[in-house]
Amino acid sequence: MSGAAEIIVLIVVSLVASLGAGLGTGLAGLSAAAVIAPMLATFLGVNTYEAVAIALASDILASAVSAFVYAKNKNIDIKNGLLMMACVLVFCVIGTFVGLLFPQKAMGILSIFGTTFIGLKFIIFPEKEGKEPKQRSKKMKIILSIAVGCIIGFQCGFVGIGGGMLMLFALNMLLGYELKKAVGTSVFIMSVTALTGSVGHFALIGIANSGASVPSWLSNAISQTAGAGSIGMKTWQEWAILGICIVFTMVFAQVAAIFANKVNKRIQNLATGITLTVLGVVMLVFQIVTFLAAKG
Repeated sequence: MSGAAEIIVLIVVSLVASLGAGLGTGLAGLSAAAVIAPMLATFLGVNTYEAVAIALASDILASAVSAFVYAKNKNIDIKNGLLMMACVLVFCVIGTFVGLLFPQKAMGILSIFGTTFIGLKFIIFPEKEGKEPKQRSKKMKIILSIAVGCIIGFQCGFVGIGGGMLMLFALNMLLGYELKKAVGTSVFIMSVTALTGSVGHFALIGIANSGASVPSWLSNAISQTAGAGSIGMKTWQEWAILGICIVFTMVFAQVAAIFANKVNKRIQNLATGITLTVLGVVMLVFQIVTFLAAKG
C-alpha cells in the first residue's frame, strides 16, 4: 500500500471510529473507547494497550461536552452518581495496572454482547412516555452503586471498554433512572473515569519510552504488553490518529447529545436502541475479522 493510500485509510478509519464513538456517547452514554479501541487495533494495527489509551483520551472531551448538554437540560443526577463515580475511579486505576499483567488480545466480548442486548431492549421494550422506571430503595441504590461502580471501574481500566454500557444498564434498569437522566449521569461519570484511565495508560506508556529504571515486575509487564512491537506514541501517524479521534469524537458526541435532549422519549428509545445494536454487531464483526486474520 502506497504512502498516500495509508494516509487515506488512517483518516477514514479514524473518522468512522470517531463517528460511531461520538454517536454512542452523546446518544446512549456508551464509552467512546468501546468503538475506537477495537477499530484502531483491528484496521490500523495499533498496539491494543495504546489503542485503549487513545480511545480513553478521546472519551474525555466527548463525555464532557455531552454531560454539559444534558446538564443544561436538567438531565443529570450528580448527587446520587458521586458514590458510583468514586468506586469507578478507584477501580479504574487498579484495572489500568492489572491490565499490564495480562495479554491484551481480548477486547471485552462480554460487553459487546451486552451493548447489543441493551440496544435490543430499547427497541423491543422501550420506555413509555410519562412512565418512570421502577424506583429502588435508598439502601438498595447504595449497594448497587458500590457494586456496579467497582465492576465498571475495573473493566474500564483493564480493557478500556464497557463502562458506558454497564453504567447505562445500572442507572436505567437497576437504579430506576429515566433514560435521558441515565445517559446524562453516565457521560458525566465517564468523563472523569476516562480522564483517570487515560492518564494512567499514557503514564505507563511514558515510562516504557523513558528507559527509566523501574521495578522488574513493571518492566516485565510492559514488555509483555508490547508483545512483538513496542508501546509509545513514536510516529506522526499515532499522533494524527489521536488528534482526529479527540476532535471528531467530541464534535459527533455534542451533536448526538443535542439531538437526544430535543426529541421525545419514544424517538430517543428507538435511536438509542438502533445505535447500541448496530455498534454491538459491528464490534462483533471486528472481533471475527481479527480472529480470522490471526488464524490466517
